Amino acid sequence: MIHRDQLVAACDHQLRASQFKDYTVNGLQVQGRETIKRVMSGVTACQSLLDEAVAWQADLVLVHHGYFWKNEPVAITGMKQRRIKTLLENEINLLAYHLPLDAHAELGNNAELAKRLGWKVEGCLDGELGEGLLWSGRVAEPQSLSELAQQIAGVLGRTPLVVEAPGVGHVDKIAWCTGGAQDMISAACEAGAHVFISGEISERTTHLAREMGIHYIAAGHHATERYGVQALGEWLAGEYGVEHRFVDIDNPA
Repeated sequence: MIHRDQLVAACDHQLRASQFKDYTVNGLQVQGRETIKRVMSGVTACQSLLDEAVAWQADLVLVHHGYFWKNEPVAITGMKQRRIKTLLENEINLLAYHLPLDAHAELGNNAELAKRLGWKVEGCLDGELGEGLLWSGRVAEPQSLSELAQQIAGVLGRTPLVVEAPGVGHVDKIAWCTGGAQDMISAACEAGAHVFISGEISERTTHLAREMGIHYIAAGHHATERYGVQALGEWLAGEYGVEHRFVDIDNPA
């Protein structure tokens, strides 16, 4: 059991949330009850996750994708009204961390993806480790692109979309950024990576990969970003004794 403000302050500090210029509000987005015993985590604060939180009697919902994104309509109507109404009527807090949860050196999405796939982290291509979003490293041992894709599919439970670059052979040096980071492929190529792994793909990404000479793997936005929020929830459970439960709302994107 912990006071809401103490829990939020701990997360803000751990993730250094104030240091990031983001497209949304990082931290407490919707205020609920003061005492936190149960924390439910998920990738996105969709209605299905909120309904699970109500049924489980969660005190706080912890997500990577929350609300109040830059340039979204301000009016609280329709879907947004129903979601926020669910939180307010049930006094459930909504806590969301976007870029800070991608970048964190130990609990972040990039770090957790590397742990699960056995990648050796060598650094960050756009800042210090724990602050930047584009990570670099090496696979456990050199392998073919198809072998890497099969490993990713086995770990994530989702068949990735693979773009093979002509003339690029084995995979050793890699770069990655979870989620919708496909346009970081140019920086990954300039750094000498054999393959760049992210979540999404755009039409242009295929041509960039083929013409620049770097393999590309789109492993799923949702699939690559399931792990940071789980790690943060487990950290809260270990540090403050709250009960934590992760709910994976299926998303093929």
